[in-house]
Amino acid sequence: MGSLGFWRLAANDPAWVAAVDPDGTTYTAGDLLARCNRLVHGLRDLGLGPGDGICGLLPNGVDGLVLYLAALQAGWYYTPINWHLAGPEIAYIVGDSEAKAFFVHDRFAEEGTAGAAGLDASRRFAVGGDIPGFRDAAELTHGQPDTLPGERTAGATMHYTSGTTGRPKGVRRALTGLDPDDSAELMTFLLTFFGFTPGQPNAHLVTSPNYHTAVTQFGGSALHMGHSLVYMDKWEAEETLRLIERHRITNTHMVPTHFKRLLTLPAETRERYDVSSMKWAIHAAAPCPVPIKQAMLDWWGDCVWEYYAATEGGGTIASPADWRAHPGTVGNAWPISELLIVDDDGAEVPTGVPGTIYMKMAGVEFEYKGDAEKTRANRLKDHFTVGDIGYLTEDGFLFLSDRKADMIISGGTNIYPAEIENEIMIHPKVADVAVFGIPDDDWGEQIKAVVEPAEGVPPGPELEAEILASLDGRLARMKWPKSFDFIEHMPREPNGKLLKRRLRDPYWKDRDAAI
Repeated sequence: MGSLGFWRLAANDPAWVAAVDPDGTTYTAGDLLARCNRLVHGLRDLGLGPGDGICGLLPNGVDGLVLYLAALQAGWYYTPINWHLAGPEIAYIVGDSEAKAFFVHDRFAEEGTAGAAGLDASRRFAVGGDIPGFRDAAELTHGQPDTLPGERTAGATMHYTSGTTGRPKGVRRALTGLDPDDSAELMTFLLTFFGFTPGQPNAHLVTSPNYHTAVTQFGGSALHMGHSLVYMDKWEAEETLRLIERHRITNTHMVPTHFKRLLTLPAETRERYDVSSMKWAIHAAAPCPVPIKQAMLDWWGDCVWEYYAATEGGGTIASPADWRAHPGTVGNAWPISELLIVDDDGAEVPTGVPGTIYMKMAGVEFEYKGDAEKTRANRLKDHFTVGDIGYLTEDGFLFLSDRKADMIISGGTNIYPAEIENEIMIHPKVADVAVFGIPDDDWGEQIKAVVEPAEGVPPGPELEAEILASLDGRLARMKWPKSFDFIEHMPREPNGKLLKRRLRDPYWKDRDAAI
């Protein structure tokens, strides 16, 4: 301990470029250090103390990074909010998190204003431009000193689960009381599993919105290792390649949808950019079809790493060598994590048998804020689950089957949509796909596929027939979709998570209404 952590690194070398905004503006470590120090002083004058919370409704970039850095050195909880949410949803998170200050970018003024309805006007702050009913955030820091605040203590992020069932819940961990730099150095331990090295020249490309846990965790940890952060405002395939070449990006966090979009670029476009600087292209969030992962390894080389984890903690990691030896795996348990696969009765299943995945991480405890019942319900002994199904090999490698809630039961047989999606996704005329069960009077459920055709590909029976023909010999016919719908844009969150409920729920609501 003693060499890493943003504040320590910035004090020793304030001139290194710590962040690059989407518009290309660069910020040195000294710039960020001064800004986050002033913010801590300003919020303390507002009455904030250790254990209090702040929320941010901000686009990717340095403004949100400053909130993160301020909270983590002042003992506060920082909750970045999904800017795709509606006003009442935002208001719920602001209220539930007990935020003592709320920062809103003028880009999100309408929903941010609705979300701030329950908060005193003196604690609402506008960033980037004027918002009626909000104070200019510059008022908070004007005249405040650049010096490190006294009585520094480590804070934490408190992300909210996506709320696929019921309202989202904040994943809250007890504050450690550690020195902020020591706490930050501990955060970088996760990156050492992937072989990350500290210091310059290293740069991390932030490809997805910073309100997602993994994006905050990997970007923040890279910064605490002394890497530069390069922000994207909106992900685009060719722009990703341009930024990798321009900034000599060495590491990033991606999702399989990004890989699919990159691989569909014309060969001449892909060959135009130099991506040889990339050392760690880390991906997660959804199962990656084997041919897509293989194509990325063939193109980018052995820099493509995979992991499986949850906001709550714990997980697995698959090095390129591990994945080549076990195609399709999401890896084996982190050195500080354990896996447990159980049946519906909570009994451990044999290797090779799918069951509910439970995890734990040494020394890490959490609660769903304000929901002790949910906290207990997701526990088995000292492990927790987010409802995924998978199985372990004899040598401890985890393979994902699907979400328990997404499993289709047709004629008494369990069918995993992710397996079908992976096979359809590799079709060159398919940009994206979702598979789920819909009501069937005879079989209970039947398999529905919703497909987003690749650009320029007409939807319809001809494409449906091509997709089904491509499954012949690769997927048992009992797993073939019985019907197809075509859609212009698949409902996915920017982190790659498929919002399957939006597609599936209308079929079940129609059935329930008929009953």
